[in-house]
Amino acid sequence: MKIALIAHDKKKNKMIELAVKYREVLAKHTLYATGTTGTLVMGETGLNIIRMKSGPLGGDQQIGSMIADSQLDLVIFLRDPLTSQPHEPDISALLRLCDVQNIPLATNYRSATIMLKALDDGLFDKEL
Repeated sequence: MKIALIAHDKKKNKMIELAVKYREVLAKHTLYATGTTGTLVMGETGLNIIRMKSGPLGGDQQIGSMIADSQLDLVIFLRDPLTSQPHEPDISALLRLCDVQNIPLATNYRSATIMLKALDDGLFDKEL
């Protein structure tokens, strides 16, 4: 599967924690991430991650383009709903594209955990 990892600044530590915990699961898949998130996760886990630009510099749009072109199977986007984001329109578009393309989307640590456990248990069917 092709999985995108995105995290707002205040959620990057949670993304690292998630990636460390599910390193073996993630290692079996092709991973994409926005720039800073990808760099941090790679540094802590050694996972191979294809990095896009930083989110505010167009990385969210790059991931959105991949979603629109059916090039991703799962998006884990640990969002910070309490902090205003200067690139909020890009974020909203990315979330909308996941709905339009029927791409599973985890926006918090617990939903990401459920999806990664399902993936590990073979319960995740990208054809649904």
